[in-house]
Amino acid sequence: MSSATGIALPAAPARGLGRRALDGLYEASMALAALAMIGLLLMVLLSVLGRQVGWNVPGIDAHAGYLMAACGFLALAGTLKRGEHIRVTLLLGTLSGTPRRAFEIGSLGLAALLAALSAFYAGRLVWQSWLFNDISTGNDATPLWIPQLAMVVGTVVLAIAFIDEFILECRGLRAVPQSGEASHNE
Repeated sequence: MSSATGIALPAAPARGLGRRALDGLYEASMALAALAMIGLLLMVLLSVLGRQVGWNVPGIDAHAGYLMAACGFLALAGTLKRGEHIRVTLLLGTLSGTPRRAFEIGSLGLAALLAALSAFYAGRLVWQSWLFNDISTGNDATPLWIPQLAMVVGTVVLAIAFIDEFILECRGLRAVPQSGEASHNE
């Protein structure tokens, strides 16, 4: 590539297929969280309208709760990658150089392990709910494995995101996103 002056400029680093796929996964998870939030809004509006006109929709409160949980779990990885998770930087702020990098690697490794364990046990819960035909106690009798799937998807994508961050930090390629948290101190 060359500039208007004819001087050759370095090409922007190409984003590999793997990076695009991971970023697409995080964006898809955020999009699903947004759809769950829209569904939650619709459930709440339907519930309010139903109460005003004396019309009862069985299980609407339970489904609103399922959608609220889906919003939270599906948005975990996207908020991590955007730097919007709560980070306790009190100790990290006192470190620099190699100790800081070692602390970041250790923290990300531990977080990846905990996220992977959460994903495993969430998957196990869904499997057991399906196996035992576990249903909600409400009058809608929803098979619980269906709303629990959002928890599994969210924790699996979060585990992938933490592993991604861990690998990037180990390779020295991780750019810590700034959320502007310091500007929100009250």
